[in-house]
Amino acid sequence: MLEPTKINASFGFQIMTVVTRFAPSPTGFLHIGGARTALFNWLYARHHGGIFHLRIEDTDRVRSTDAAIEAIIDGLKWLGLDWDGEIVYQFSRAPRHAEVAQQLLDAGKAYRCYCSVEELDEMRKAAQAAGKPMKYDGRWRDRDPKDAPAGVKPVIRIKAPLAGETIVVDGVQGEVRVANEQLDDMILLRSDGTPTYMLSVVVDDHDMNITHVIRGDDHLTNTFRQRMIYDSMGWTAPHFSHIPLIHGPDGAKLSKRHGALGVEAYRDMGYLPAALRNYLLRLGWGHGDDEIISTQQAIEWFDLGGIGRSPSRFDFAKLDNLNGHYMRQADDAELAKGVAEKLGKADDSAALALLTRAMPGLKSRAKNLKELAENAGFYVQQRPLAFADKAKAILVAPETVALMPKIIEAYAAANDWQAAALEEMARGLAESSGVKLGAVAQPLRAALTGSTQSPPIFEVMEILGKDEAMARLKEAPSA
Repeated sequence: MLEPTKINASFGFQIMTVVTRFAPSPTGFLHIGGARTALFNWLYARHHGGIFHLRIEDTDRVRSTDAAIEAIIDGLKWLGLDWDGEIVYQFSRAPRHAEVAQQLLDAGKAYRCYCSVEELDEMRKAAQAAGKPMKYDGRWRDRDPKDAPAGVKPVIRIKAPLAGETIVVDGVQGEVRVANEQLDDMILLRSDGTPTYMLSVVVDDHDMNITHVIRGDDHLTNTFRQRMIYDSMGWTAPHFSHIPLIHGPDGAKLSKRHGALGVEAYRDMGYLPAALRNYLLRLGWGHGDDEIISTQQAIEWFDLGGIGRSPSRFDFAKLDNLNGHYMRQADDAELAKGVAEKLGKADDSAALALLTRAMPGLKSRAKNLKELAENAGFYVQQRPLAFADKAKAILVAPETVALMPKIIEAYAAANDWQAAALEEMARGLAESSGVKLGAVAQPLRAALTGSTQSPPIFEVMEILGKDEAMARLKEAPSA
């Protein structure tokens, strides 16, 4: 595993500072729901001039992988979500988690449970027969440890409150109540001494001075169980806000066919980080009717009150439209870098310069970087070009074969290689040859791009430059 980072116990922050965290489990990619959770935590911290932490919850040693950790870190960096301080690796703090469990045990707020696997199975079967969820019956809660069976390693369980109710005032869900009789004496330390997720999360959030926990509403039930630890330790619990999950366009749980992919997949599909940030922001949060929201505006405006209580629906069409907007607004040189990378020309300065010049005519016609690269590929393609069937059919047509020598001769003599002058030459050539402009422009497009579709062909000619354009015209198929 990656080398764990040691952390200062005090973390050096005042408790009054807003402190949020993103705490993914590194058992897979950074999926789109996790990215939105990270974004909301990041925005809330930045809005309040606070602190945003990244904590890798790698306590599942079997499923946690270095590859997943790297994917999470890379995904956050690509999205532009920077964290404060060093990354905290939860597993490295296991001794601290066990220390808190011992404190609860010493204070009489937790106890050792020696239940066998068979006994737990019996409880589970009885609950199933009664149509109720499994709940530990507390049989070792007040029992003398002297009664413990020989050779059995105990777990440590917390003493849950037996009466009353637990109230959570949630920043999104409002006031939520759970009767304490629904809670059970959950395990804090397993029989092998390793801490459970519930214990680790609470201890880490407390030690890191987390003031606001913003996470998916699938964790809402966990909050009531985690509150038992806060209350038993006499700690102040953070403010909780549970965000409704993202659904597909059909209202069903988000799946891969809907867009439940890793952030790296969206990068590979050619979406821009700014566009994805804007789209994820609008998935469950709103500011009036505003749709196009810059990152700076998002930081200024973001609050918990803008988060809706209903699940949001992922819509690729909206993401495409939003991404198209950001592409049209993007810096040409930056777009060219992304396109050059996708075309395998990242280290080719001449290709990068050519693509930068071509961006104004290309970026308004594409929805993402992948499509932009496909449209721009002809600019940096090595000769001889690959010709689409329709383009080749135009070039070998008798009327084109007869006209092409005139086209080559006319442009070879051209002194002004600007788009307007090149178009004027084509019009003159068409008129003198008794044909329409398309009879000249279409063969030019086919010969210079290998396709029947491109940005305005005279702009293409100008961007390619006279030498490259003439070489392509002379190499075009003619039979």
